[in-house]
Amino acid sequence: MSRLFSYVRRHWRGYAFGMFCTLVTASLANVIPLLSRDAINATQTGHYAEIARAVELMIACALGIIIARFFSRFVTYNTGRDVEYELRRDLLHHLSRLRPDFYQRMQTGDLMSRMINDLNAVRMLLGMGALMCVNVPLYYAYSLTIMVHLNRRLTLAVILPYLIMSFLLRRLTRSIMQRSLRVQQGLGAIGAKVQESLAGIHVVKAYTMEDHEARRFRALNDDYNEQGLALARIRGGMFPMIRSSVAVATMIVLIYGGAQVINHRMTIGDLQAFLSYLGLLAMPTGQMGWVVSIYQRGKASMRRLDEIFEYPAPEEITGDEARLEVTGSIQWDHVSFSYFAGDGASNGHAPYALKDVSVTVPAGQKLAIVGRTGSGKSTMVKLLARLIDPTEGRVLLDGRDIRELPTSALRKTIGLVPQETTLFSDTLARNVAFGRPDASMDEVAASANIAGLAPDISALPHGYDTIVGERGMALSGGQKQRVTIARLLTYNPKVVVLDVALSSVDTETEKAVLTSLEQSVRDRTTIVVSHRASTVRDSDQIIVLEEGEVVERGTHEQLMTRHGIYAELFHRQLVEEELAQY
Repeated sequence: MSRLFSYVRRHWRGYAFGMFCTLVTASLANVIPLLSRDAINATQTGHYAEIARAVELMIACALGIIIARFFSRFVTYNTGRDVEYELRRDLLHHLSRLRPDFYQRMQTGDLMSRMINDLNAVRMLLGMGALMCVNVPLYYAYSLTIMVHLNRRLTLAVILPYLIMSFLLRRLTRSIMQRSLRVQQGLGAIGAKVQESLAGIHVVKAYTMEDHEARRFRALNDDYNEQGLALARIRGGMFPMIRSSVAVATMIVLIYGGAQVINHRMTIGDLQAFLSYLGLLAMPTGQMGWVVSIYQRGKASMRRLDEIFEYPAPEEITGDEARLEVTGSIQWDHVSFSYFAGDGASNGHAPYALKDVSVTVPAGQKLAIVGRTGSGKSTMVKLLARLIDPTEGRVLLDGRDIRELPTSALRKTIGLVPQETTLFSDTLARNVAFGRPDASMDEVAASANIAGLAPDISALPHGYDTIVGERGMALSGGQKQRVTIARLLTYNPKVVVLDVALSSVDTETEKAVLTSLEQSVRDRTTIVVSHRASTVRDSDQIIVLEEGEVVERGTHEQLMTRHGIYAELFHRQLVEEELAQY
């Protein structure tokens, strides 16, 4: 909870004002029973002027309570929302900086549940919970002090049921915390399952697994329902217990206090005031259950948010947000990398995706990275864009370790088209201009033409204004890949990286797009990752990866004369292309 308190401290003025208004409300509320006592006692003596004065003061107190209570809730609840806003903002910023291995461990639906449901629970703690945490002790302090002054023995008799209730509440606190955590975890699991099923709905339907997925969801839903009902039973039992303590206390006042009135040890006005104070305590006493429930649920939710905040993000250098002034020379200097670096990779117990890779690309040249599936090609370009950091070695840009460069400026300098295409549920034009929202339509159209999209766009119902759907579902795989290339061209980076960027199109289309693209990036450092050796033959340098190691390097002609892996891949693909023509 220390992280949450650091946010609260930033807004101490709002909370201080809200608590001051709560103090005013409690003070005025506790004055009214005394005024009521004076009015009742005045009726016994016939002092009607005192009655009128007491009534006037009671009306003034009531108006003050209305105003103070409004501001106490308005300010405190809004301050809680401000803290929620900052938490959500910082949480999303932190998520955007985390390494890919975090997202391999966490499910999207669970993260969404934490961003929405857990944050809502924290907001309840910071708003209503904070108000009640002040309100309850204030009312008890005021009311009990005055009750002791009115009749000490009667107060001691009345307080006994409350002490028993407080002891039982403490016993329930731990159970509420555990149940709340399980409920939030169950909600996260349900969100993850829904997101996974909807994202893969075409696969589910293709394999007729609707019933199987429904059963899996039903199991999660049943578990969540069971945990929710268990929590509801505990919380539901708290309120009758609290109300029973209030009822027992009222009964004690009527019996014991009534006897004292009969024996003239207490006035009717004092008895009425005593009952009024019990009435005032009824609300904060009932709120005790809410305070415990809201606090424990908020604490459980904050623990789940802390799990994200505590996950380490790579260190980032801040600086100029513009692109770096670089020539574009790149070097992988004895780079090794393992996706399991924290699980024993350093002592050889976990596999390496790259092993002691050293490659230099002079500025303005084109490097092709070729290899079989799983050889480490995508890992090399992820290191360059600093989506991951090397386990050993370093990656250099113009002779400087990229870990020493401003991260945002680095990523504006290096444009990456990843292997997995990502489009947003927006117009095709906005997807192309995603990296540069201020790009003109002429720039968008020019980039689309270079990427070979012009014929496809003319066939779309609304051209560039066509909504491509979530993840680009309205487009084919090849169209989506060409949109991402057009996006890269609009972004206009100094270093161009294509990671199997055209795997969903045929070889001829790939060659045509790459030829057109080459004219646009002629003076830039270009890195092309491909399974197809036939499409990278014009590169200045070609490296072949095998199980994370560079096993061959050279030009197309040099590698062909060696009759190694590259030559084997090239000849095999030529045969596949010839067979595809028949």
